[in-house]
Amino acid sequence: MAVESFLPTTDVKITVEKKVKEKPSIESLTTIESSGKPMPASNLEYKKKKKVRRKNKASTKNVKIEKTKKDSIFIITEKPQAALKIASALGNARKYSENKVPFYELERNGEKIIVASAVGHLFNLTYSKGQTGWPIFKTEWTPAHTKKSAAFTKKYLNLLKKLTKRAKEIIIATDYDIEGEVIGWNVLRFVTKKKDAKRMKYSTLTKSELEKSFENPLDSLDWGQAYAGETRHKIDWLYGINLSRALMSAIKKTGSFKLLSIGRVQGPALKIIVDKDKEIKNFKSKPYWQAIAHLDWVASKIKKPSGKYEFKHPKDIFDKELLKEFENINEAEASTIKKEETIMPPHPFDLTSLQRESHKFHYISPSNTLKVAQKLYLDGLISYPRTSSQKIPKEIEPKKILKKLSKNFKETKFATRNNPVEGKKTDPAHPSIYPTGEFKNLDGNEKKIYELIVKRFISSFSENAKTINQRINLHAEKENKRFTTSGTKIIDKGWMNVYPAKIEEKSLPEINGNVKISKIEFPEKITKPPKRYTAASLITILEKKGLGTKATRSSIIDILFERGYLDGKSIQATPLGEKLIGALEKYAPIIIDENLTRNLEEKMEEILKTKSGFEEKEKIIIKRSEEIITDISKDFKTKELEIGKEILKGLETLRLEEQEKNTLLF
Repeated sequence: MAVESFLPTTDVKITVEKKVKEKPSIESLTTIESSGKPMPASNLEYKKKKKVRRKNKASTKNVKIEKTKKDSIFIITEKPQAALKIASALGNARKYSENKVPFYELERNGEKIIVASAVGHLFNLTYSKGQTGWPIFKTEWTPAHTKKSAAFTKKYLNLLKKLTKRAKEIIIATDYDIEGEVIGWNVLRFVTKKKDAKRMKYSTLTKSELEKSFENPLDSLDWGQAYAGETRHKIDWLYGINLSRALMSAIKKTGSFKLLSIGRVQGPALKIIVDKDKEIKNFKSKPYWQAIAHLDWVASKIKKPSGKYEFKHPKDIFDKELLKEFENINEAEASTIKKEETIMPPHPFDLTSLQRESHKFHYISPSNTLKVAQKLYLDGLISYPRTSSQKIPKEIEPKKILKKLSKNFKETKFATRNNPVEGKKTDPAHPSIYPTGEFKNLDGNEKKIYELIVKRFISSFSENAKTINQRINLHAEKENKRFTTSGTKIIDKGWMNVYPAKIEEKSLPEINGNVKISKIEFPEKITKPPKRYTAASLITILEKKGLGTKATRSSIIDILFERGYLDGKSIQATPLGEKLIGALEKYAPIIIDENLTRNLEEKMEEILKTKSGFEEKEKIIIKRSEEIITDISKDFKTKELEIGKEILKGLETLRLEEQEKNTLLF
């Protein structure tokens, strides 16, 4: 067992025989996010520093942890950096390691405390042995390290098993959400062999909140979250494995082979894109005309202002014959209308709105936004990002946060509201995404997203913006035709001093009474097809339709791209994605029925909100899913060849397109 000096924060003093000034790091490892997707630990840990050779460097040894009496409180976190932060917050911690996996020991109020971490999911859902073909329904949790890609997790699992032997009390301190609860529950039942444990609940990794969370833990796990999470894992697995096997079986019937997959949410999400493609493809452009009046400023005895002023007829004209009605207009009665408008600050960020704004202002994809936000959270700079809330509770002491932020953000001088502007959405687990007040020098996307969160938070405490909206109407009474132009002038920027707002200012003169019109122009235009979805707008539509969760929507989109079903920044379906949805629509429409998926989401939400009967509710949902999959299989298997042929057409078209692209490269 290697013992190292541990200097996690400036306010924690460690005394050891020899001080080593280095930040703890596990850069050489890979970790797993709560969604189960492998990612490099560099996304979670400090940036790796170049090694510097030192003379007389003290050697360290890897010694087995001996079993001792159960005299310690054992805190188990979801990720290594969370363990580091908690150990830092609770006292004078010392860092140990076994097989290069860190853990920490300290004393607090006379109690011995051990802090160690999982590395995301240490257990994965898989099918029980002895099942072949499809459908298959028997599942079990197995150690993640049995898969080669997650072999590194074995060291973490083994360490937790050893440290459990020293625990008189277990405290689960994984992320407080559905995935975190499943991770904690699996460690609890499969590693510690306990039925329940105390639960730390926190939204930031700041010293004060972690201390409060430790001193006031929940008495047990959040069983609503735990069972809702396990239910989601099981039904996603059941749909994913069985429907994917169904597709591959259909392709196999044609004499070909291709690894294909589809899931409970992937199918309906892909159909949304294919439907949009059809809408665009079937769109027929039509010509239309606009009628634009130009004032004769001299004849009207009005001083012409600088700039271009066009008075537009409010309706587009699709019948060219109607243009004749405008030809003889040469005068009109003008009237100017002014109206003051108050614009409230935007609400605090939930995850979806952060992803949308990050893409809007910085062109950062939703999945990358989530990754960066997760990193900022683990660095203690922002609160937990996987939240649906648009609320800022008083408990977080926002005024103190604003005071801390004022050292680095001069915009805090505009935060004069006593209470913030909030949105309607709530989340039972976490508040909106907010800065903790801590600061460190950042660059790249981390800096962009951090500053976006900070400024959004400050703006919610800033005053309303005020504008003067002006409209000039021209009424040609004889022909009964109207023309109008409008402009906006900001008279009080308010929160716009803090957060970016796209308002194009345009000042207008005040015009009233009779005016002369010099000419009417009729520019010809054509109607445009609907816009394609971007990753950000697709996430918004998935949320509106109740498909997926705040934590999974961006990864679902990524998977559809990785499978070769989607392509482009302005997203469109590939030939494979198009043919796949076409085949399923024709032969097995229930697979891509968003109502089925939404209904399952609602059932899982019921588990989340309930106070008892969790296991029974889980069984009911699982049984219903098995019945649906059984019905799908009976119908699907009678049409396998037809489905396979349709998908094969898409594969062949996609292959030809790829060959053409490769040819053009040379």
